[in-house]
Amino acid sequence: MCLIAGMAQADRFKNSHPKKPARSLPPAFTPVKLRGRQDGWNPQVQCVFLAQLFLTGSVAMAAKRVGRSRASAYKLRRRHGAESFAAAWDHVITGPATPGEAPIGGQKVRDWRKLTLKDLFWRHKTGLWRPVIYRGKVRGIAHKPDNSALLRLLRRLDTKAPAHSEGRL
Repeated sequence: MCLIAGMAQADRFKNSHPKKPARSLPPAFTPVKLRGRQDGWNPQVQCVFLAQLFLTGSVAMAAKRVGRSRASAYKLRRRHGAESFAAAWDHVITGPATPGEAPIGGQKVRDWRKLTLKDLFWRHKTGLWRPVIYRGKVRGIAHKPDNSALLRLLRRLDTKAPAHSEGRL
């Protein structure tokens, strides 16, 4: 009887102190296209920044840990072509968006039909990046090809190719 009463009290205590919602792990994203600089926001720094944002929950602290400023992080987020990075940032801070919900920060996801062939080639070449976090530390960066960009690129190139007649190959 005493054991059951103790379990009931533990359940009441658990329900009276709800946990804070946890941040979401950084999803795979396409890094922002920038020219190469040693002290710039290269894809590795962008990836580690998202991991540090997940671990700390603070933009200023995450930027400081990767050796960049908070202002430059927000400037990178607002750049043209940073939609994937901004969506990953929002995903880390607030979790995945529910269908029909407006994106945080007012940025819309870029329409694939409006990307140039040059952008699609770059997305395929760069691929998707995701930080690997294990036991509260950044352990590495997972890099995989962007198959979606490749398929869209092939579809666009296929429509531009001249049509073959049945008799000639």
